[in-house]
Amino acid sequence: MKVSDLQPQEFSPNNGRYISILPKDLELIKSFRDDFDAILDLFQSMPTEKLDFRYAEGKWNLKEVFQHIIDTERIFIYRCFRISRHDKTPLPGFEQDDYVLPSQADKKSLENLIEEFKAVRQHSIVLLKSLNDTDLKFIGIVNGNPISARAVAFNIIGHNLWHVNIIKERYL
Repeated sequence: MKVSDLQPQEFSPNNGRYISILPKDLELIKSFRDDFDAILDLFQSMPTEKLDFRYAEGKWNLKEVFQHIIDTERIFIYRCFRISRHDKTPLPGFEQDDYVLPSQADKKSLENLIEEFKAVRQHSIVLLKSLNDTDLKFIGIVNGNPISARAVAFNIIGHNLWHVNIIKERYL
């Protein structure tokens, strides 16, 4: 299953922001493995002193960005799970900034964040491998907008790519 398989009715323009930056030939499960390696390589290659860097006042430091990537994957894969199980209950949005302070990411070590990321990503891949095409194409409602389970999954990869680009542009 590739990004090019997504149909316009499977996601709203709000979700298209992350999907639109993905290559059309990107395959779902492979993208989760490749993204895993890219995220780990990026954070493991950072000098320790950069992890607490904020490019502007009020912006997240790199540990908080990493925690945000992890937390967002948790939320999105939960959405994917609910939708793929044909749950028609509308799912709410979330306010990302409300998660930063309670996460205490700035007090975590890089090793702890990496361990957390590995566990979340393994869970995501195992779930996605267990789903069939019918379940991945099922459309639910998230934050008032229609979206398929597979579009939610691709959003995880697009969201990560969005942040990787910001990290390279503003932090490194």
